[in-house]
Amino acid sequence: MGHQGKTAKLKTFFMLFIVQLFLVIILFLLYNHVNHSASSNEFSYTNIHQEQASHTKIILVWTWPFGTKFPLNKCPSYTDISGCFYTANRTLYSSADAIVMHHRNVMYSRKQLPQIARPPNQYWIWFNLEPPSYSSNLHFMDNLINLTMSYRADSDIFSPYGWLEPNQREENFTIPPKTKLVAWAISKWKPHSNRVRYYKKLKKFLPVDIYGRQHLSLPRKEYEKILSKYKFYLAFENSIHEDYITEKLWKNALKSGCVPVVLGPSRENYERFIPKDSFLHVDDFSTPEELAKYILKLDNDEKAYQQYFTWRSRLHPFADTNWQTHYCRVCKALKEAPAHKTISKLGAWYK
Repeated sequence: MGHQGKTAKLKTFFMLFIVQLFLVIILFLLYNHVNHSASSNEFSYTNIHQEQASHTKIILVWTWPFGTKFPLNKCPSYTDISGCFYTANRTLYSSADAIVMHHRNVMYSRKQLPQIARPPNQYWIWFNLEPPSYSSNLHFMDNLINLTMSYRADSDIFSPYGWLEPNQREENFTIPPKTKLVAWAISKWKPHSNRVRYYKKLKKFLPVDIYGRQHLSLPRKEYEKILSKYKFYLAFENSIHEDYITEKLWKNALKSGCVPVVLGPSRENYERFIPKDSFLHVDDFSTPEELAKYILKLDNDEKAYQQYFTWRSRLHPFADTNWQTHYCRVCKALKEAPAHKTISKLGAWYK
């Protein structure tokens, strides 16, 4: 009996050992499967198969613009990000094909730029939507940048605040009902700026409703609803630089169905992007008083006013840009980028 009892115990021990070993193998296989899925997911959700991952261009978003995060690898249909993977994970710096640096986030110190050795053949892309007047220390970027991305039409990656698109067919545009004359929304009120000084002269001859800080309220969700009631909108830029034409024109004026009165670069510069009969330019008038007289004249001549909307039968404005709109342009440009290009003095161009 004693011998049989020992044999039974050994059998039981052996069976328990086999079961435990079997469980360990199953757990090990499950762990490998989960790890494999997690690593391949990084590429699979951009529709890139694992075996193609080595050919994928990794684009590193070095800093979130103004700290604003947005979904990566989810881009508008008019952009092509096939073969690219966007990430904000700096541990991928050494394997990144390109890094995108938002100037306003790195302009205060060179220490905000990558501090470790730059991998061979890695592109550094400089991104900025602010004008030169608000872009300090451009010299930090000298001999570092390979591609530029900005509102400038001569950037390597042209990324404007808005643009015009052709209508699918010619159509009649219905001008929104107008109950008010002139509006202006302003966030940075600087008494000695060109635009504020011009406004102070203009208001002597023309009533203007002002929205923004310390003025009338203009909730972001009600921009179009409120501004569309006005016949004219003062699209006055805070700085005057080539191609610096912002949402003041595209969103506040054109998207809202107002006739823009612009103060910015030259009329010729505006006409590169919008029809010449779609706006008024302050330079068209010798004085603010003359501009005021013309606006009041159009207010009393409906037929003449409507002529500023004839272009809308052929075109419509696109003004719903966001950070994705801009960053998603990088992929195509990177795939088409020249092998060797470095910008020696960024400030000599961006002025």
